[in-house]
Amino acid sequence: MSLKLNMLPPSVNNLPIRVFVRAAGLSFEEQNVWGTTKLEEYTAKCPSQLTPSIETGELPRGLLWESCAVMMYLANRDGLTGLYPTDPASRAMIDSANFYGVGSLYPAVARATYPRAGFGGAPGEVSASNASDEEKESGRRAAEESIPRLLEVYRDFFLTDAGFIGNDEPTIADIRFASTLEFVPLTDIELPGWVTDYLQRVESALGDAYSEPVADVRGFIAQVKSKA
Repeated sequence: MSLKLNMLPPSVNNLPIRVFVRAAGLSFEEQNVWGTTKLEEYTAKCPSQLTPSIETGELPRGLLWESCAVMMYLANRDGLTGLYPTDPASRAMIDSANFYGVGSLYPAVARATYPRAGFGGAPGEVSASNASDEEKESGRRAAEESIPRLLEVYRDFFLTDAGFIGNDEPTIADIRFASTLEFVPLTDIELPGWVTDYLQRVESALGDAYSEPVADVRGFIAQVKSKA
């Protein structure tokens, strides 16, 4: 079954799918589409111009984007119940954590880190406006200051006694959450001990499936910080 993954190596938004396909043991072709997502060839098949996306002939449009939607689809397709349990209560926690991450945590992390990473901000955000550098930095700091409280929600609500989300082993929600955390070193936040322990626990459990693709993200962060 052919599966093509379009991705950007330094992106924590792309990282979850890169980890997932490896953790799931899927056969895939990985395509670096840096600098091409707004070109006609990519836009014709992916009108959102977003990454990550997967291409496979079994999909109605041949392509699917959004990291959580892709992981849910592939887990359901291949019966990967370890990564995405079918128990309704467990799945509810996993889905809620993913929606919370995409809707609340990731936007704050993006606003706090994209200016330092050299990524463009979304339309309407201060970083993409004609505001002064001081106003842009004020907006970036406001986003940064909101992150610690957002992180505590995972510890206080989502994590099981085993230290993962919705299961006794890593799920797609852990892959999404851990991936987002990888960009926090671009802020001035010192991660609390429980977060660093969590990241180590996820990486240890997933092994090379996590360590291999995350090396691209960590290498990019080291490069950015060396130029700061």
